[in-house]
Amino acid sequence: MVREITPKELKVRLDAGEAIDIIDIREAWELHQSRLAGAMHIPMNDIPASLDRIPRDKPIVLMCHMGSRSAMVANWMQKQGYDNVYSLAGGIDRWAEEVDPSIPVY
Repeated sequence: MVREITPKELKVRLDAGEAIDIIDIREAWELHQSRLAGAMHIPMNDIPASLDRIPRDKPIVLMCHMGSRSAMVANWMQKQGYDNVYSLAGGIDRWAEEVDPSIPVY
């Protein structure tokens, strides 16, 4: 079962100083529309070849536009042995709505 984290929950954890890696799995053209500062960019299709870049010793939050792609990738990563991986519920759109309205939605 894919674990989700809401934007507000993630913001609280980040503000508390928790070491969390955020990976934006959207395509490069989507980053030109909006992006979350500090997020690592690894497009969804590149994740399997990039597992060596993704730590297993801290929480990983995957994000996409609205949350469906990140849920699929989180499910796949769990099957690869990642125990602490989350999908950002609602993606960057929900982040913009609930946490940072300065981020454009598309």
